[in-house]
Amino acid sequence: MEKKLNISQIAQQTGLSISTVSRVLAGKTNTSERAKQRVMECARQMGVLDGMAAGRMLLNNILLFAPQRAFDERSDIFYYRVIQNLSKALSVHDVRLRYCALEENDSDAALFLSRLGESDVEAAILLGIDDPHIHDLLVDMGKPGVLINCRDNKMRLPAVAPDHRGIGELAASYLFAMGHRKILNLVCLRRYTMELRLSGIRDAWGQHNLALDDERDLLLMRNFSAKESEEQLGEYLLRTPRQSLPTAILAGGDFMAAGAMRALQQHGLRVPQDISVMSIDGFNLSAIQEVPLSSVHVPRDELGEEAVHLLRQRIMRPQAACGTLLLHGTLVGRESVRRIRSTQGTTAVDQEGLYD
Repeated sequence: MEKKLNISQIAQQTGLSISTVSRVLAGKTNTSERAKQRVMECARQMGVLDGMAAGRMLLNNILLFAPQRAFDERSDIFYYRVIQNLSKALSVHDVRLRYCALEENDSDAALFLSRLGESDVEAAILLGIDDPHIHDLLVDMGKPGVLINCRDNKMRLPAVAPDHRGIGELAASYLFAMGHRKILNLVCLRRYTMELRLSGIRDAWGQHNLALDDERDLLLMRNFSAKESEEQLGEYLLRTPRQSLPTAILAGGDFMAAGAMRALQQHGLRVPQDISVMSIDGFNLSAIQEVPLSSVHVPRDELGEEAVHLLRQRIMRPQAACGTLLLHGTLVGRESVRRIRSTQGTTAVDQEGLYD
């Protein structure tokens, strides 16, 4: 039978006043830490917190740590939108979200400890912070914490992230399903999440008995800008004979896809008639003006809301097992990818046989 919240009973068992118990369970800060711990422990023993999980956060202040670029829409629109939706998800709980810029790696540990140690900071959210020392410090501080689009390699902190490997596999598999076998991948590997996407792309190639050749099938970028993609693909097109060109390009982001389209146009190649173009992103389609872009949408707006759910569960059940929630991408097929028919009757395979 579902346990009902009985403030009077909790007050009786803890020896605290009804008003104090009520303030703690409402997430108010004007109670001592000792009183809060007694009320929460009693409520857990009575089994009433699970029923509250959908409606209350039981805290007032959360501190978000993220790279500096995440707070500027022009520098990182993805993280900027994640923060906006995180703030929106917390607003319904009347929770204050504050911010602190922190480097992804080699982070300022003293700054982190100083800000997290502030008396009114009750929980932390780390967005894109890869430094394992910071993860260790968050665990040692004992305050509830959730990671967004990063991972605790020691598996102690709950996290939510896009399923980067699955997203890469889904995008490449779509191109294979449309008949493409010669695919050039425009990839930026500045972070391990992009390496996961590339692993997923390799998985898709392997499922079609093909091996992705790094020299032939990869074009590595330093960033996700349209300018660099346009320049590097332009150089690639100059040095590659027409008969050796790919039938499709898979870009690691919309801006990269926009740069690829400009490079193709400058070299007299049409999209999708000559070369198809696909993106892994799907949120900046206004940058693609002439041809609607096929893409796999990376979950972005959902990350903040799911992080709030994970944090609430962590507060209610601090001893429960935790893990990483991987969110699926969404395939959207548009006019930038055309279907082609193979001239061969069977799927191409590697030179090495299956049983050699």
